Amino acid sequence: MNFSNRNLWPLFRFGDETIYITDTMRGTWIIMAVLIVLAVIVRLKARRFVESPAPNSFQNLVELMVESMDQMAKSNMGQELAPLGAYFFGVFAFILISNYAGLFGFRPPTADLATTLSFALNTFFLIHFLGISRRGGKYFKDYLHPNVIFLPINIIGEIARPISLSFRLFGNILGGVIILGMLYAALPVLLRFILPDALHFYFDMFAGSLQAFIFTVLSMTFIREKAVSEEE
Repeated sequence: MNFSNRNLWPLFRFGDETIYITDTMRGTWIIMAVLIVLAVIVRLKARRFVESPAPNSFQNLVELMVESMDQMAKSNMGQELAPLGAYFFGVFAFILISNYAGLFGFRPPTADLATTLSFALNTFFLIHFLGISRRGGKYFKDYLHPNVIFLPINIIGEIARPISLSFRLFGNILGGVIILGMLYAALPVLLRFILPDALHFYFDMFAGSLQAFIFTVLSMTFIREKAVSEEE
């Protein structure tokens, strides 16, 4: 199989044409399926959650994750925007599992700029939608601060936000994929199951968790800057 077809997977045939999907699409669909299954399991088990001095370990884990994200949303966006924590919980979970995909032999979807840019653009539109809807004319005055001559610079700064968000996540994850790929190519077959473990721990788990956290916190912080006035 040549390099041009190695990252393409046949999906179905349409006449004489074969429709392919990429590694990124395949990985994204798998992660979405995993998250949906986990959500269904949690939803079914949540019906049995009870108020008791000693809830089971599963209930403790779920409550810890939900409360941690709620607290993160409140501390970074304020009480009024705290309900957005549910959205960012999904974003964090998807990015985190995507970053861990390398542990299971998949190419992380977050190593594709299309994936990271999509999430960054979602943040970008949330920033400005909430800014306009919550602050009205005061939102537009921010672009004239501290002086009207800074208008072009302020606009460029806003456009740069989704670019920096997407490239930060994309660059860190892709860098790990490239380094591990070079290592696997250089090592004998028997050593591929031993030596790369430490690098997998760093690039997939440590850096992956850190980048998911950074993306989520920065998104919340940017939203607060535009959607919450200094008086609130």
